Amino acid sequence: MCGITGIVSFNEKGNSLLPLIHSSIKTLAKRGPDSNGVFFNRNIAIGHTRLKIIDISDKASQPMSDSTGRFTIVFNGEIYNFREQRKILESKGIIFRSNSDTEVLLQLYIQEKEKCLDKLEGDFAFAIYDKIEETLFLARDRFGVKPLLYYLNNEIFIFASEMKAILTFGPPKKIDSTSLLTYLQLNYIPAPYSIFEGIKKLEAGNFIMLSIPTHHCKIEKYYTISCQSDKIQSSVLKYEDAQKELIRLLDISVQKRLVSDVPLGTFLSGGIDSSIITALASHHTKNLSTFSICYKDEPFFDETDYARLVSKKYQTNHTEFSLTNGDLFENLYETLNYIDEPFADSSSIAVSILSKFTKQNVTVALSGDGADEIFTGYNKHRAELFARNPGPREKILKLLQPLWKSLPKSRNSVFGNLVRQFNRFSDGIDLTVSERYWQWASLMNEKDAEQMLEKNLNTYRAEFEKRKSKILHNINDDFNSVLLTDVSLVLQNDMLFKVDLMSMTNSLEVRVPFLDFEVVNFAFSLPAKYKIDRKMRKKILQDAFRSYLPEKLYNRKKHGFEVPLLKWLKTEMKTTITNNLLNENFVRNQNIFSPEEIKKMVSQLFSGNPGDSPAKVWNLIVFQHWWKKHMS
Repeated sequence: MCGITGIVSFNEKGNSLLPLIHSSIKTLAKRGPDSNGVFFNRNIAIGHTRLKIIDISDKASQPMSDSTGRFTIVFNGEIYNFREQRKILESKGIIFRSNSDTEVLLQLYIQEKEKCLDKLEGDFAFAIYDKIEETLFLARDRFGVKPLLYYLNNEIFIFASEMKAILTFGPPKKIDSTSLLTYLQLNYIPAPYSIFEGIKKLEAGNFIMLSIPTHHCKIEKYYTISCQSDKIQSSVLKYEDAQKELIRLLDISVQKRLVSDVPLGTFLSGGIDSSIITALASHHTKNLSTFSICYKDEPFFDETDYARLVSKKYQTNHTEFSLTNGDLFENLYETLNYIDEPFADSSSIAVSILSKFTKQNVTVALSGDGADEIFTGYNKHRAELFARNPGPREKILKLLQPLWKSLPKSRNSVFGNLVRQFNRFSDGIDLTVSERYWQWASLMNEKDAEQMLEKNLNTYRAEFEKRKSKILHNINDDFNSVLLTDVSLVLQNDMLFKVDLMSMTNSLEVRVPFLDFEVVNFAFSLPAKYKIDRKMRKKILQDAFRSYLPEKLYNRKKHGFEVPLLKWLKTEMKTTITNNLLNENFVRNQNIFSPEEIKKMVSQLFSGNPGDSPAKVWNLIVFQHWWKKHMS
């Protein structure tokens, strides 16, 4: 993987910004520490930082131009079927100068323009400049594995892999209030928006065609998941046959993603998803390297015993990184300093540390990301099934709602977490399908988020409702519609963003076999009953690979890849909370948040009934740290 950046000028003022491409490239150094390059032509400058993975020779360096000099590409990602596409192009007489997937991608575009996207199997964000037609073409992969941001006004068009590279060119930094309200609820800001007005994220499965002479910017969607309705049963495979097909497709996907000219391994958390990827990869790789994190101080979150079982079964070269709460704290500011827009998924710290240690051994790692969203891996999926088909137990949970509200709630204990989940379920069971989805996807409800803000919300309430409605427009009575929304919202904007940013902070490439588009399309061709019932989530995934995995991995609670926040915030971070980032005087002078509401939240954090306050306080800490760095 790499970093890309570029600027197009529409006038003399814009031309003066072109030399800043060198500074922009420097901000992406961690994404591509092996080399960098710049291309200039009149009113355009594009740059690239390279992490060498496939064809590590200088022949594969970027920016790369074709033999005529008409087309120039900068590319971040991997094309897994590039060898097959290369053979087809060679049969047409095209001669290649390198063994890279970059050159294949460039030639595919020259031959087929935007139609080339339908032939690509991979994770990518790229830009191709056509010197004759004076166009710039940009595209992002189907599910948003690789990021791509852009900014457009009357003077310039900028694009980059990360926000910090765009900010180098000096666009106005005005906070988008609607994005802030959304961030307080979701912990992240969904594409196409960002924390700044004017700076946008290209959504997954979309491309941009920019006409430089006319300044016209066309954005078009080239890929949409085909979602099979639960009501249509005639074309659905039998359950046993579907299991076999899933194994076949996922095995092919893993095999594709083992192509590398540098050392490769897998993340192995001990959960079902990463264990399946490891099992399949071990069939194609001798002495596979696997990597896990052990939470030394937090046995409730630790799953390394299960990872060891998988490693032993497949005789992998297994490495565990044992972390204390002190280790997490030591890596906190390194992680926060690299985040260039507010993003409060606390597990990003652990992902960053795992990536840092993994990079000491390999340059590429396969992960199990994506399986939760397409095969029902979250607690909210089971809760949604129960809410749609309530039995006696669910009705009792609803009746006992006053009890759940009165009992102590916490993510850091089995009982407290159970009460927290019962309370969220009873709050959501009577809502509409779409409103329930939003509530269960959110850290806090809209009313609480609004109260956190000092400003009058009437000025942007309509915009917030518009954005929310667009996110939820797919949700209906079909359970697969919930998963479809998870892919476009949670997967693209939280999980994949986190893994990309934290791995690239450490110059590590992460590949996600569950997000091969053949696997995803197949998953959404299956009825929801193949994925979830009242006893099991990820039903078909677990059943299909039962013979591949140790029995002890089954029938246990899912803990997730979390950072134990509560203890940490009450100890190492206490001074930072009370004297710095959430200090009452600082908050008043900042004039963004309500000092009274923040004071209430901090008081709850240090009480005997913290509930979800650790996550909410963390959300604010991340924003405040970002604000001090970028806005103060």
